Amino acid sequence: MAWLLAEDQVVASLEIASGRRERRKGLIGRSGIEGALLLERTRSVHTFGMRFAIDVAHCDAEMRVLRVSTMPANRLGRPARGARSVIEAEAGNMRRWGVTEGTQLEIRR
Repeated sequence: MAWLLAEDQVVASLEIASGRRERRKGLIGRSGIEGALLLERTRSVHTFGMRFAIDVAHCDAEMRVLRVSTMPANRLGRPARGARSVIEAEAGNMRRWGVTEGTQLEIRR
């Protein structure tokens, strides 16, 4: 089990998709997610085949948030310049957790 921290505060449990197959599947086919999903080595995402809207946080190599957006189902996201990973969560969670552009995130395993 991993945890997502924002500015040194635990905000959510975290699933990690590091393999190609895991990253490709992401949240497709699920009806929701408790916590968040980290897609390593990913610059952009899509929501085709998803059943719910998501918040997307694009992060640089140091896990600083470059951009946060909300994507409805069946959309193609655009890559974020300098992004090295993406964190996905149910829509509204990033705001609730206080995650905005510039937030320093951390992964604890």
